[in-house]
Amino acid sequence: MSEQKAPSRRHAAGAGLLFLREEEMRQAQELMMLAWRDFGGVVDPVLETLGLGRAHHRILQLVGHHPGIAVGALIDLLGITKQSLGRALTDLQSRGYVVQEVGRRDRRLRLLSLTENGAAVERQLFDLQREKLMGVYRDVGAAAIDGFRRVVQGLMDDRTRLILEDVAAAAERAHRGGA
Repeated sequence: MSEQKAPSRRHAAGAGLLFLREEEMRQAQELMMLAWRDFGGVVDPVLETLGLGRAHHRILQLVGHHPGIAVGALIDLLGITKQSLGRALTDLQSRGYVVQEVGRRDRRLRLLSLTENGAAVERQLFDLQREKLMGVYRDVGAAAIDGFRRVVQGLMDDRTRLILEDVAAAAERAHRGGA
């Protein structure tokens, strides 16, 4: 009986391509984790002043970018439970930042939108992160930005991309008056 050996690290898939070496992958993983931490940290002082957390920010961000998003789609995009969303969403509603309406065509749907105050908070948070992005984008140029976008989209699951497409299509229907 012959023994099968596991491929050595030197011969692992992609080992001949410098950007696919394990060390490069580990570095990319680490950089993304730390960049995400720091990118989120840009808004932490404002969130703290308002008594909000990053869960609140994510909800404000998605509802602000996708007005009329269904609660179920928001749960799917955030990858959290209904119970987890409920705590932060109830807080945002009680502060007057988010309103919930019943769907016109499908009354089972609960559609979320930002209030004027909610939009102002979301804009303040977005502006801080936009400034950080703009500075980096200016430094790296269009080709790097396009590559970055492709990498990030490639990291998303197919399911997430489909949910985003569904949310965009629902928003378009609502805009045309058919939600």
